[in-house]
Amino acid sequence: MQPEKKQLEVLLMHYFRNCYPEFPKGKTLPSESPDFIVTLKSKNHLGIELTRLNPANAKEPDEVAIARNRTRERIIESARELFEGTSPLKLFVKFLFSETEPISEERELAVSVQLTNVVRKAIVGKKTGSFFKELVGPEALPAGLEALLIVHHPGLQVSFWERSNNLGVSENVVADIREAIHKKDEKLRYYQKQRLNYYWLLVTTDRLRGVKSYNLPNKIMNLTFHSRFQHVFLFDLIKADVFQLV
Repeated sequence: MQPEKKQLEVLLMHYFRNCYPEFPKGKTLPSESPDFIVTLKSKNHLGIELTRLNPANAKEPDEVAIARNRTRERIIESARELFEGTSPLKLFVKFLFSETEPISEERELAVSVQLTNVVRKAIVGKKTGSFFKELVGPEALPAGLEALLIVHHPGLQVSFWERSNNLGVSENVVADIREAIHKKDEKLRYYQKQRLNYYWLLVTTDRLRGVKSYNLPNKIMNLTFHSRFQHVFLFDLIKADVFQLV
């Protein structure tokens, strides 16, 4: 069995491939430095490195935010336990909570049960031996949640049930993107030891959002980013949006 980190990377790569119509045809295999190698029909080789967008500019949560996040974590863990009590299926589930409608402690158990039922309903009829994804909108969720992302890959042997943006919400998303690219650019010379023909960088984020209310995707797409990778992509997991930055 592959390590947990690699299992998650395999799932994310299949998810990206599913959401990006221009992904080149070929055989994709897990690797190390870079994370994946795609053997193209032309016999050329494409290396793809994955990294998560780290909100280095996120502000420290106050006591209210800490307590709110603890409530959310308990809800998620209870929902996972309830689901896995009746199903052996391992899933990648992201919970996008509302920032304007907090969930009280009195509602925790009820919300957990509701979420468990939402997940069960969302996967009815799905082929568990293949990749699938489902995005559940607010109309089908209990108050206090905006979205629920469910992704499955048959190679997933462990569960990943997490709240979105659990690393924090950035105060400067553009700076964080540039820093993510810079850090991987510095390591590109190690990846190039594989002597592949092309190199891509895939930066994933749970939900593209910042503390400011402007249209963040438009702002990002109107900027110029530079990298030594042939292409750099930003992948919003919740909305399944792919932004080509380079």
